[in-house]
Amino acid sequence: MDCCIVSALWCFIPLYLLIHFLCFIFVDADFTLLWASVIGHRPESKLKGLVVWVTGASSGIGEELAYQLAKCGSRLILSARREDELNRVKRHCLDYTGLHDEDILVLPLDLLERTSHEEKTKAAIQYFGHIDILINNGGRSQRSLCLETSVDVYQALMELNFLGTVSITKQVLPHMTQRGTGSIVTVSSVVGLAGAPLATGYSASKHALQGFFNSLRTELTDYPNILISTVCPGPVQSQIVHNAFTEELNKPVATAGNQEHKMPTSRCVRLMLVGIANNVKEMWIAQQPFLLFYYAWQYTPTFAWFITNMLGRKRVQNFKAGVDADSAYFTKPKTS
Repeated sequence: MDCCIVSALWCFIPLYLLIHFLCFIFVDADFTLLWASVIGHRPESKLKGLVVWVTGASSGIGEELAYQLAKCGSRLILSARREDELNRVKRHCLDYTGLHDEDILVLPLDLLERTSHEEKTKAAIQYFGHIDILINNGGRSQRSLCLETSVDVYQALMELNFLGTVSITKQVLPHMTQRGTGSIVTVSSVVGLAGAPLATGYSASKHALQGFFNSLRTELTDYPNILISTVCPGPVQSQIVHNAFTEELNKPVATAGNQEHKMPTSRCVRLMLVGIANNVKEMWIAQQPFLLFYYAWQYTPTFAWFITNMLGRKRVQNFKAGVDADSAYFTKPKTS
């Protein structure tokens, strides 16, 4: 009898591992998040009626967050610098969902103007009475080589991506600790876990966010009902490349490249909402081969360095040749 059990286990374990390996080839998120998407709570039930403050809500991931949260029945606070774009997003939410005008507050916000953040937070709380979820999504990326990049660009990235996010968080967090409940969700990046060429400053700002929120999470053990979650997306279809910093503060990106090869924004946001609904503390969201890099950096850093250096060299070469940094992974540069 024991021999039969052992034989069965020897057959089952390889099959189990094979199934997981085949699944991994086609997945676009870490296994914890995918498991939550299969058997966990649905965002439509967990997020309905909650007050959600989204920064960077005028485009990209933030805009899509507004649309999907509205469909879930969440009440929204939409913030970014461009008030006209926020009003456009609000109108779209109202046109395609059952929300009413009073369910969405347009609250213009500049993350760089930290002296205004206390007043903006008070306005949000006064309007709805409380904030259930803060989604820190505002920020900018970078496309430039370190040797050519002004220190002013590095300062601007840290001021915006890191200090701006920390400032808003520090205004909202006391409100949540007083209530004993809430969620602070911060959009980091794959480069918040592993570095990437052409994004030294952006990567540094995201590494800073990872360190800050990982440390903050441990400080809040006396508040088990407050979720501190970080989201680490790989390449996603958005406007972030168009608005990226270059080697000088006011110099625009020469070419944003084709976005078709990247993960659809709607899929990324859906996985984010699943993670929020199921209290996932860190979400890895990326298509292959980028998801593999997450695991390689986590478990086999020596191998990860080899792959990163190989692909990084290609990325820099294509950037110097005028080819989009991201699409260069999937397409060959044209030769005349």
